[in-house]
Amino acid sequence: MTQTQFERLDAFITRTMARYGVALLRVSVGLVFFWFGVLKFFPSLSPAEDLAARTIATLTFGLVQPDLSLPVLAAWEVLIGLGLITGRFMRATLLLLFVQMLGTITPLFLFPQETWTVFPIAPTLEGQYIIKNVVLVSAAIVIGATVRGGDVVADEDLAQMAHERYRQQHSLGLAQD
Repeated sequence: MTQTQFERLDAFITRTMARYGVALLRVSVGLVFFWFGVLKFFPSLSPAEDLAARTIATLTFGLVQPDLSLPVLAAWEVLIGLGLITGRFMRATLLLLFVQMLGTITPLFLFPQETWTVFPIAPTLEGQYIIKNVVLVSAAIVIGATVRGGDVVADEDLAQMAHERYRQQHSLGLAQD
């Protein structure tokens, strides 16, 4: 393969990733939420079920018990999943996701004996399950960046022009943030 052929192949692959990457990310994160949410509808299928129920009970000062919290959490996660999979109601879907993620990290602080073997460097399996959510939050941020029509581009010149345009608008107070 010559250098020119390699560069054309590389450019094609990069453009393809830019074109489909965010949609694939959105659907794959949606499938994770949908799947994990469905599991919570069936007692003892979700490994996070007990910790989630105790977290919600603690955060609500015992007002919301597992017989209510688990079906609500399951429906919440399924709703997030469906929103991401379909690409509909993205602002509301991402809001639900971010609120759910805030609740998800609280066991790291509420139940450190169950989430860390050595705080804060060695998480338990449950702690690892929670910490991996930083990837889901990052994915949601990328997805959220496209809600108003933004996109990933595989062209360095276009990207630079967009960054420059944003900087100019922001410095003039014209950016619509």
